Amino acid sequence: MDLNFVVHQTFFGAIAAAGFGVLFNTGFRQLGWCAASGAVALAVRTVCQSLGWSLVAASFAAAVMVATAAHVRWSRTNTSQDVLGVVGCIPLVPGALASKALLALFALTRTPTVTDPQILFDSVQSSIRVIFTILAIGTGMVIPVVAARWRAA
Repeated sequence: MDLNFVVHQTFFGAIAAAGFGVLFNTGFRQLGWCAASGAVALAVRTVCQSLGWSLVAASFAAAVMVATAAHVRWSRTNTSQDVLGVVGCIPLVPGALASKALLALFALTRTPTVTDPQILFDSVQSSIRVIFTILAIGTGMVIPVVAARWRAA
């Protein structure tokens, strides 16, 4: 595991989450927590991937960690757990993979017949990976909330 790469991912996850915190109009006091949630998300995902986990599994673990931390933070203060969870998980969305899937789908629509089956394979594979990763992030964000409500009932 390359520690410099983990620190790099953590730093830029914090910047991205803080930027989305600004876009979501959070208060100035919450921007630090937004940055922390993004940093935790990308740190957990990077460490999990360096241990050999898939992108989907690592994103799921990171989303569970961020949602759990947001719930614990919310229970101690009035910081919105929804905002912290969503802002922290936005850097987990695989943008490069999604753009690759879209470009491959555009290549498919360029010609009336597909002459190269590799284009079809690449577009389907990238699309499925993006869909499953986003589903894993969403599921990971919901599990701590549902567990907390179930425990309280």
